[in-house]
Amino acid sequence: MRILLDTHALLWWLLDDAELSRKARAAIANGGNEVMASTASAWEIATKVRLGKLPQAAVLVDRLDDFLARSRIGVLDIAMPHAILAGTLDSAHLDMFDRLIAAQSRIEGMPLVTADPAFDGLGIETIW
Repeated sequence: MRILLDTHALLWWLLDDAELSRKARAAIANGGNEVMASTASAWEIATKVRLGKLPQAAVLVDRLDDFLARSRIGVLDIAMPHAILAGTLDSAHLDMFDRLIAAQSRIEGMPLVTADPAFDGLGIETIW
């Protein structure tokens, strides 16, 4: 199964944070799953580190590709259909990063590993 990580799930996996649920951790660790991270997550992490909102992730910014490769996490680039759907999603509760990740999850048919209830009702499967 292909799964997509929300930014917090990606961070919690890479930083080995106990906040990551058992079910999410098992799905990411399952060698039979293809685990993906959105380029929107890289943008979000770098932005929040720069703004001082994610100081614990500063270690990841310059070498995120290396961390992803070591964790066997692939990269899902943002394509035009993702951007268009993200812009048209009818949800007042999603920021621009979440909109892109939700659109990617829906278009690619990939369950989203997330604890964020803002994704409820968007027609995507979540794992938590």
